[in-house]
Amino acid sequence: MTEHVSGIAIPDSSLAREATELVRAATSDLLFHHSRRVFLFGSLHGRRLGWKADPELLYVGAMFHDLGLTRRYGRDDQRFEIDGADEARRFLRAHGIPDGDAHRAWTAIALHTTPEVPWHMEPEIALVTAGVETDVLGIGYAELDPSDVAGVTDVHPRPGFKTAIVDAFAEGFRHRPQTTFGTVNADVLEHRVPGFRHTDFVEVIAGNAWPE
Repeated sequence: MTEHVSGIAIPDSSLAREATELVRAATSDLLFHHSRRVFLFGSLHGRRLGWKADPELLYVGAMFHDLGLTRRYGRDDQRFEIDGADEARRFLRAHGIPDGDAHRAWTAIALHTTPEVPWHMEPEIALVTAGVETDVLGIGYAELDPSDVAGVTDVHPRPGFKTAIVDAFAEGFRHRPQTTFGTVNADVLEHRVPGFRHTDFVEVIAGNAWPE
């Protein structure tokens, strides 16, 4: 039987079930519940805005978006967002999903920490960001019906989430600080890694090889 949370149907196809199993095996309770809330809050925003998104693509985008923070899928040489995006694209292609749709999920994950840009793209891309922004930053929280929010958090609770998610971010990319250049991720390391200072964009311009 399909599960519904706050009127949102959780996809119950074999693809969605395998995605759930993959994420459940790779992530902590913190990241699993966060990822499900991202799908649900993104879907609630889509319902509020009258946007039609492919529920499976939105689900995979939401569920895979933080895989790059895990030991199993995190790499050393690229942004954590790309780690999750790459795995989502591989997973979808392996299940026969067309490249265009797989790339849409890739883009949704790759851009989920990039302000504003995803909102000008396809609904699946925008709504992954919407779910992330609501759950992590509180953006759009006031736009949702309080009873819907309560319905989501009853099923996927968030005790101590504000501190715990920042700790999870830091653990996911403290070993690759160079990948945080120009991103919000640098803020995380400045709060969690003693002595870390973000790479300054203006200093890079001033100090590069061009004579003037």
